[in-house]
Amino acid sequence: MKTTTFNVAAALAATFALHVAADAIKCGDGAVCPSDAPCCSEYGQCGVGAYCLGGCDPKHSFDLQSCVAAPVCQSTDYTMNSMDDIMPNTEYLGDASKANWVSSGNPAIYNNEALLLTMPPDTVGTLVTSTHYVWYGKVSASLTTSQGQGVVTAFILMSDMKDEIDFEFVGTDIQTAQSNYYFQGITDYHNEKNLSASDTVQNTHKYEFDWTPDTLTWSIDGQAMRVLNRNDTYNSTTGQYHYPQTPARIQLSLWPAGLSTNGAGTIAWAGGLVNWNSPYMQNGYYYAKIDDVSVECYDPPSGFSNNYGNKAYYYNNLAGTNNTVCIGDNSTTLASFYATGDDPNTNPNAQSSGTKSSAPTSTPETVPGISGGGVRGTNGDDSSGTSSASGSEPSTTTNTGGGQTGFTQGGSTGQSGASKVVAGSAVALLGFFIAALML
Repeated sequence: MKTTTFNVAAALAATFALHVAADAIKCGDGAVCPSDAPCCSEYGQCGVGAYCLGGCDPKHSFDLQSCVAAPVCQSTDYTMNSMDDIMPNTEYLGDASKANWVSSGNPAIYNNEALLLTMPPDTVGTLVTSTHYVWYGKVSASLTTSQGQGVVTAFILMSDMKDEIDFEFVGTDIQTAQSNYYFQGITDYHNEKNLSASDTVQNTHKYEFDWTPDTLTWSIDGQAMRVLNRNDTYNSTTGQYHYPQTPARIQLSLWPAGLSTNGAGTIAWAGGLVNWNSPYMQNGYYYAKIDDVSVECYDPPSGFSNNYGNKAYYYNNLAGTNNTVCIGDNSTTLASFYATGDDPNTNPNAQSSGTKSSAPTSTPETVPGISGGGVRGTNGDDSSGTSSASGSEPSTTTNTGGGQTGFTQGGSTGQSGASKVVAGSAVALLGFFIAALML
């Protein structure tokens, strides 16, 4: 367990962002976005376009219509062996019929068998999120984790209201899966519990959330390891159940909690600073492997009355609780990266402004940065409880040390790739990543 000096609640979202514009408008902690950049991203910055899609924070956006409605749950099994079903966040405009997953960073395919979340030197890793939300259901992922100090693999359900359900894996403890949950991003150290799992790097385990309006169960390989009852989460101070209760996206990520720009508490929790020359890196990057994801959707809570259709989730109140969720036939798409939920048809021929602008511009930001760590990843401080107000943008560099000529794991060799990048060439993989960021 972490020490009580690790106060995650002090925000430092910029630490993990791929792009932090010098003139970006901040939101959160009572600050609401203006009408010309109305959408508050989960990283606390205002913008348009992708800022208004998955992860858009309704509480700190300009109004309740600024965030686009979210595609409803879809019961299915996803075999993660192709990039065909994964769209970069620089292309996705909310049409879940075109992709079931949205990516940021460096996803790749290993040997036509599994999805790799990769983390080359001096990057913030890879984040893959579902386009369909889940509002109660059974969600599982079969995966192996990464290894090494400062390196964290995560399988998370994250709502736009910052309700969150976690499996997290710290790279220095490969016998443990950390379970956790949050209500509206409120940190409570009593919520975390360590669960035993044998060698999470070498052994593929099936991690599962069984989430109902009344109970939440974390299971590993079919064995229930932890059960949370909603009735046990009542907070007498707020008069609310501090229980995850709003529609959430599935997030799979590999991220560097051990960056020097992070708070001392975050770095200590992650086992120390990331070693970018670690023997646990192969072909120039850290990696985690995702074999498959399964989703079984459950019905809305008993007595649900905000049913106006069957296509999208949205909110009718900023309270962001169970009874403020609605299901309707709202559109979930934008016409361009300059559109918003308030005006979804703006500038249909516009292009994304990208995420790597070299100079400030009057154009609103259109694609937010990434963080794979949920509340923990977008918040951080040092052990003294003093947070930094500024972050540094990790630089993307090419690594000419290719290491092995074929990606290996568990004795097998093969290739991985987004558009079939050969895994033995770290230069090629990083070149692809740089090209993607320049879109």
